[in-house]
Amino acid sequence: MIFMLLLYDPVYFSASLLRERLISSYQESLQIVDEALLLSRQRQNTPSPPTHVFAFLRQTEPETLEVSRAAEVFQTTLQVLKNKARQRHKRSVTAPELLSWEDVELIAELSQCLPATHPAVCQHDHHNMYRSISGYCNNRQNPLWGAANTPLVRWLPAEYEDGEREPKGWNRGRFHNGFQLPSPREVSQKILRSSAKGEDDVYSQLLVEWGQYIDHDITFTPQSSAADCLTTCENIHPCFPIETDPIISGAQACMPFYRSVPACFVNYGTDIGQALQRQQMNAITSFMDASVVYGHTPKLESFLRDLSGLNGKLAIHAHLKDPTGRAYLPFVASLPSACHQDLQGEIVECFSAGDSRVNEGLPLTSLHTLWLREHNRIAEALKGINGHWSPETIYQETRKIIGALHQIITMRDYVPKIIGPESFERYIGPYRGYDPTTDPSASNVFATAAFRFGHATISPILRRLNDSFQEHERFPHLRLHQTFFSPWRIVKEGGIEPVLRGLIGTAATSLSADMVLTDELTERLVVLNVPHHVDLASLNLQRGRDHGLPGYNHWRSFCGLKTIKTRDDFTDAVRDCQVAEKILELYKHPDNIDVWLGGLVENFLPGSRTGPLFACLIGMQMKVLRDGDRFWWEAEGVFTQQQKDELLKASVSRIICDNSDIKEVPRDSFRFSKHPSGYIPCDQTPSINLEAWREERSRDLEQCGTPRAIKNGDFILSSASDKLVAHYSCYHGFKLKGATTIVCEGNRWSDQPPQCAGNQH
Repeated sequence: MIFMLLLYDPVYFSASLLRERLISSYQESLQIVDEALLLSRQRQNTPSPPTHVFAFLRQTEPETLEVSRAAEVFQTTLQVLKNKARQRHKRSVTAPELLSWEDVELIAELSQCLPATHPAVCQHDHHNMYRSISGYCNNRQNPLWGAANTPLVRWLPAEYEDGEREPKGWNRGRFHNGFQLPSPREVSQKILRSSAKGEDDVYSQLLVEWGQYIDHDITFTPQSSAADCLTTCENIHPCFPIETDPIISGAQACMPFYRSVPACFVNYGTDIGQALQRQQMNAITSFMDASVVYGHTPKLESFLRDLSGLNGKLAIHAHLKDPTGRAYLPFVASLPSACHQDLQGEIVECFSAGDSRVNEGLPLTSLHTLWLREHNRIAEALKGINGHWSPETIYQETRKIIGALHQIITMRDYVPKIIGPESFERYIGPYRGYDPTTDPSASNVFATAAFRFGHATISPILRRLNDSFQEHERFPHLRLHQTFFSPWRIVKEGGIEPVLRGLIGTAATSLSADMVLTDELTERLVVLNVPHHVDLASLNLQRGRDHGLPGYNHWRSFCGLKTIKTRDDFTDAVRDCQVAEKILELYKHPDNIDVWLGGLVENFLPGSRTGPLFACLIGMQMKVLRDGDRFWWEAEGVFTQQQKDELLKASVSRIICDNSDIKEVPRDSFRFSKHPSGYIPCDQTPSINLEAWREERSRDLEQCGTPRAIKNGDFILSSASDKLVAHYSCYHGFKLKGATTIVCEGNRWSDQPPQCAGNQH
């Protein structure tokens, strides 16, 4: 309202004129964005051929769509303003030249890019007992640190060709350090493509698959759907197509590419130029919190829970079970789904889990299935041990245990193998407790480059093994492209056991600088809603440019490593003269090398599966994920010492034993040994004794009795100021009416339980 009043005050004429233009630019951008989104929805609702499998499969939650729309409106408003200024001044004008912080805040407000929430909201008791599903309020002073739908953090400022949003390679005639950048497709074909892969005799293929699985617990960067990028070879936001050889790819000399959606910025008061640069979003929580199992929004969490069972369990498939009666994941809510089908018999729809990428491959689906079963196994045991616990308490305590197991397996069993013991000590080191000054948010370079090292370790063959860990007589090995989005193969071809035995009983794929990505990924990958195969290597390189990642040398300098100036420097780092020469021949200047490529071809550190750059970046990310998490399993007050001792007995091997029909496993399933050498029976594998979670009924509970259950909600008990308190909450879609908390005073509860009103639909 105040800005409208300024329009009539002659003293503020120039400022008011700018604001008038600002508001009209916002209205124009709103129309542009909404029209693009409408066209996108119409395209998605149009029947499509079977190869259009990805419109659903990397599903973006409604909350994420809302935030990304706000960010698109914000960015488009800036662009409209700059275009008007360029027409007026006959030159390019940057956003910081045009706008003050007050103007930026008005655009953010109009766009509904909401400001950071006041820390006071994080003081409620329910934020102290269990982590929120969205990661919100993990840090009480900075509620958005690590939360879903917030920007990936920048450890180095973004590098865009226009300083604000245009990626390197956007203006095709532009030189960088005196040279044009090579096309990602050319780099892929000349450097990265490999028709053969060697084997790693130390680790199993499960190590590779765990990397993808845990990556899906930490980062998910959604792509824009605000345009049709399938039919254009022009760089028009949000399309940033990858140039290809027209002789190979036919008439259209490009591969479609959708830019990542922008994120609403949250840091007022920083450098205005950096604040207005395009940032990308992490749609899920950055925390290692098993969001891959439970989801990252209240709505998704609610869908995945068995709320009607009153048992704290997760929902399972209503009809399908494996050959021994074990549960499968539930189907997705929207049917029919886009997954591939067996041509005969019953249709098997896409599975649903905490992460929408669950159906990308059979190993990933198998790991998701294991953790669903593990949650329900533990929940059932806790219900038996603590009969007085409410369903909500059983669910939250089980979720807390599952989160801890994800952290222990990743940090103890996985990360040291990837970055090596020396880098683990150097970049991560021993745990010293929760540090509220550490921002645990996923970094852009980690999500977009460093943790994508795993793409080079993906095997072109998925081996399926029988009880004796030999090739399965009924279910033969599969080429990788036969495993994409095919949950029917789990249901109709022996359950998860043949796949899991293949993962632990097969040596991991090795990585060498001259054999990087299997051609199953560079020539036969089905991705997005693109009606033909695309190239993962090209996508990764283009994604790094889309995100404005500085080049390889900048990151080496950031990590305190020697920058590459000469051919000899690069040969020392890569240890493969031919590969070093090919890369320098393509890029012409060492500062132009894309960070993902440079990090990928570095020589491994001793005892690791990465070179020094990725070891640094992965190590730094893992340290902040641990130290900046108030609910990290080792943090004070999260678990008792007895519970911590039990948690440390956990292993992937034991989880496989408890939730599948596999009877013998290696002690460490990430290490490869040829069966039967090094395998032990499941009954000799250490297991967690859940008796450490036994909680006797308190005297107060005996006197006041169990609080009354409520419809469409539940309670959790805690002790505050030596009094027993029941904290009530409603399930998603219902609103609490009445007292949020009731206290046991004397021999009765202080108030009547509240009600949960409203309708889920």
